[in-house]
Amino acid sequence: QVQLVESGGGWVQAGGSLRLSCAASGRTFSSVDMGWFREAPGKERELVTVVGWNGIREYYAYPVEGRFTISRDNAKNTVYLQMNNLKPEDPAVYYCAAGSRTYSGATSYSPSDYDYWGQGTQVTVSS
Repeated sequence: QVQLVESGGGWVQAGGSLRLSCAASGRTFSSVDMGWFREAPGKERELVTVVGWNGIREYYAYPVEGRFTISRDNAKNTVYLQMNNLKPEDPAVYYCAAGSRTYSGATSYSPSDYDYWGQGTQVTVSS
């Protein structure tokens, strides 16, 4: 059974940091994009960041650029999201996802580009 399990969410004051982890099991995801999305109440799920299969290609949505860093450890089948300088607009449920295209040079931007999803982890920021 393929699973993506997020951890590391929680409560933090504005300006603080959190590090999310997403551990995959059931198959290896070293050949696909891994992404982090977030969904706030009343809003659509939005892409936060993507890391390419080899860890070199990265994309960040404008609101998090310069504050968030995505990384992956293919040996551990795990992807991370370091979130610094968290802002009141960052609270949401954060989801990791595994892309569907193997060894692709094209970045996976849409939720429809992803086959597997974690259950999500809540991030709360107080101002």
